[in-house]
Amino acid sequence: MQPVSVGEVVVGGDALVVIAGPCVIESLDLCQQVADHMMRVCARLGVPYIFKASFDKANRTAHESFRGLGLDEGLETLARIHREFGVPVTTDIHESWQAEPTAQAVDLLQIPAFLCRQTDLLAAAARTGKPVNVKKGQFLAPWDAGNIVEKLRAFGATGVLLTERGTSFGYNTLIVDMAGLPILRGFGAPVVFDATHSVQRPGGAGKQSGGDRSAIEPLARAAVAVGVDALFMEVHPYPERALSDAATQYPLAQVEPLLVRLLRIREAVQGS
Repeated sequence: MQPVSVGEVVVGGDALVVIAGPCVIESLDLCQQVADHMMRVCARLGVPYIFKASFDKANRTAHESFRGLGLDEGLETLARIHREFGVPVTTDIHESWQAEPTAQAVDLLQIPAFLCRQTDLLAAAARTGKPVNVKKGQFLAPWDAGNIVEKLRAFGATGVLLTERGTSFGYNTLIVDMAGLPILRGFGAPVVFDATHSVQRPGGAGKQSGGDRSAIEPLARAAVAVGVDALFMEVHPYPERALSDAATQYPLAQVEPLLVRLLRIREAVQGS
């Protein structure tokens, strides 16, 4: 496997990396609150941390849903989080032209699941010289992700991560195939488990996605036991008030005890 450097954080090394933040940039204050809390928690636990938030949620279910602050203000916010807290930052891009300006502000580019096979988007991301994290589409089998890795490497990507975020299983339902995690890792790219999007019920709440927050911990425990290199979570101080993914963001105050339990599982598995 080829470890990937994201700023000063190495994904695919000895430590379980945490990628976490609010689903969308609602405000600078929210991002600062989340980054400060997560940075302190991860420092106490000795866990490398990468901050995540989206400047634009381009695939919201309904047209009137909140999408974010937009490219300019969003990237300014992410750059400020990087400066103030000294942590790497990541965000997703949806169109090829966004790759270059986004790469000027973040350490890791994220490709949304619905766009994971968009060749031009992957090429644009790779050309920036920043590592690329691709969320495996809900419509792809684990073995199909190998083509994504091959594309990015052919385009000269400096590093590739693959994220599992659930697979479509009937209407408005996702399921996680834990047996697929080692398959993804077999392509030589570090694997990330997205614990919060995996419990979504896409479009399951009418004009927004629903989900089952109580399933986040069981799935995260299982993924860590199987073996992943990073854990992705969307976190919020008041999930029920979140402007995006309110049903599945994890309560900020509960992150530390969850990580403690997950690290114990990881230690037990590594020591077996």
